[in-house]
Amino acid sequence: MLQVQFIRDNKTVVLEGLAKRNFANAEAIINDVLEFDETRRSTQVSLDNVLADSNKLSKEIGLLFKSGEAQKANLLKEKTSQLKENGKELTEKLNEITIKLQDLLYQIPNIPHASVVAGNSEDDNEEVFKEGIIPDLGDKALPHWELAKKYDIIDFDLGAKISGAGFPVYKGKGARLQRALINYFLDKNIAAGYKEVQVPHLVNEASGIGTGQLPDKEGQMYHVTADDLYLIPTGEVPVMNLYRGSLVKATDLPITVTAYTPCFRREAGSYGAHVRGLNRLHQFDKVEIIRVEQPENSYDALHGMVEHIKDILRELKLPYRILRLCGGDTGFTAALTFDFELYSTAQERWLEISSASNCETFQANRLKLRYKNSEGKNQLVHTLNGSSLAIPRVMAGILENYQTEDGIKIPEVLVPYCGFDMIN
Repeated sequence: MLQVQFIRDNKTVVLEGLAKRNFANAEAIINDVLEFDETRRSTQVSLDNVLADSNKLSKEIGLLFKSGEAQKANLLKEKTSQLKENGKELTEKLNEITIKLQDLLYQIPNIPHASVVAGNSEDDNEEVFKEGIIPDLGDKALPHWELAKKYDIIDFDLGAKISGAGFPVYKGKGARLQRALINYFLDKNIAAGYKEVQVPHLVNEASGIGTGQLPDKEGQMYHVTADDLYLIPTGEVPVMNLYRGSLVKATDLPITVTAYTPCFRREAGSYGAHVRGLNRLHQFDKVEIIRVEQPENSYDALHGMVEHIKDILRELKLPYRILRLCGGDTGFTAALTFDFELYSTAQERWLEISSASNCETFQANRLKLRYKNSEGKNQLVHTLNGSSLAIPRVMAGILENYQTEDGIKIPEVLVPYCGFDMIN
C-alpha cells in the first residue's frame, strides 16, 4: 500500500507510474485520496482541540470544587458535556473518513520501478536473458499430458473425478519426481542461506490484506466462508505474515526464508489449449523464497535471487529465458518483476515457471513491518519474493524436453533424489 505522504509529496510521479500500468481512473482516485486525507487531518486537529479543551475544563472544575465554588463548577460541567458530544461526533467522522481512505488506498497498485516500461500485456515484456539448448526432438515429440498418460505417472481424469479439472493425481514415478523436485529446491535454497519454515495453508483476512492478495478483486482465492479463512494462492502469503506487525533490528536483516507449500488458485476465466495438462492448475506445489531487506540493499538482493534461480535451471539443464515485466503485466504489489520461462519443446511455447519481485515498501506498509535505521528511527523495510520453483511447469518441461524413444530421462542432479534415472 502506498503511503499517503508519499502520494501527497509525489503526486506527479505516482500518476506517471500508474499510467505505466494502465490503471483506470488514476487521477480521480488519487485526487479522492488527497481530499480524504486533507479532511482526515483537519478533523484530527479539531478533535485534538476539543479533547484539549475538555481536559483543561476538567482540571478547572476540579479546582473550583476544591475551593468551594460549586456553582461555577457546575456551569463549566455543562460546557464539558457539549465538548464530549462534539468529541464523539468528530471521532465518528474521523473513523468513517479513515475507513474510506483505507479502502481507496487498497485499490491502488504499487508504483513501477524506473526501469519498467509501459505496456498493456505480456506481449510488451522485455526479454533480458536467454540460456540453454532447445533439444531437437523431431516430429514424434509428445506434450506432457500425453507422456503422463503413456507412462501412467499423472492422472488428470482421476483428479477431475475426485475434485474437478485442475486437480491432477500424481502416481508412481510421477509422485516421486514431484517429491524429488520439492526436496531439491529446498536443499538449494537452504544451501544459499534461506531458513526453511513450514507454515499454515489457510490464512485469515488480515494476512491476505498484508501481502496484497486481499481485497481480492479478481475472485481468485478460495474462501472458506464458514471460518472466514482463505486457501493460500502462494507460500509468500503465510511466510511474509510471519513478520506482520514486527519492528526488527537492523542487525537482523536480511531475513531470508524458504518454504514448500501447496498453492490454490481459482484461475477464473482460464480456458483453452494453453491451460491444458499442467500448464495451469487449481492446486499445485511450489517452493518459495522471501527476503526482508534494508531499502538500500533490496535491488542487489533481487539480482541475487535472479542469479540463484538461474543456477537451479542450469543444474536442471532446461532452456529458459528471463523477462522484465512491463507495467501492464507487473503484479499488483510489485515494483519490479523478472519472470523466468522455460521452453516447452513439444508445445513449442514458453511456460512461466518462476518470478522474482521487489515490492519495495508496498507490502511492508500493509504489514506494518519496520526496522530501526542507523538514526534510531523506525523505517519501512523492503520485501522481496520469488518462486524457486513452481513444480508443475518444471515437471512439464522435464517430461517434454527429456523424452526419448526409450522413455523420459531424469536430469542428472535429480537422480539422487528420485532413486531412478528413467521413467519408462
